[in-house]
Amino acid sequence: MALQTDPDPDPEPVPAVRYLAVTFDCSDPVELARFYSAALGLPVTRSTDGFALVDREGSPGLGFYRLDDYRRPTWPDPSVPKQAHLELGVDDLDAAQTRLVALGAVAADVQPVPGRRRVLLDPAGHPFCITL
Repeated sequence: MALQTDPDPDPEPVPAVRYLAVTFDCSDPVELARFYSAALGLPVTRSTDGFALVDREGSPGLGFYRLDDYRRPTWPDPSVPKQAHLELGVDDLDAAQTRLVALGAVAADVQPVPGRRRVLLDPAGHPFCITL
């Protein structure tokens, strides 16, 4: 038997919340924006010395914020944790990896599931995965 509740007769309006972007710390936001712009086919829509954004109107984007004391993640070594990573879908792992490396990514030394997912590092050292 399902629990039934009475609707609130005077519900308070719920403020609109929109997912705009995920922002990564880095030492060079313009360089990282160029990399992800080329990798994802998204335009760089904002660019200053301290911040850059790639996005498409109506869709969430990726932001890159200059942090003067930025330290590259050392994944899988936990000395400087990765904090977050992107999962990018691809149709062909080898072709996608070749293209992303040509754009400036580096294949990580550790590849936990190389037949299904590859771990790459962006130019700022953030790990990201390309996955079938």
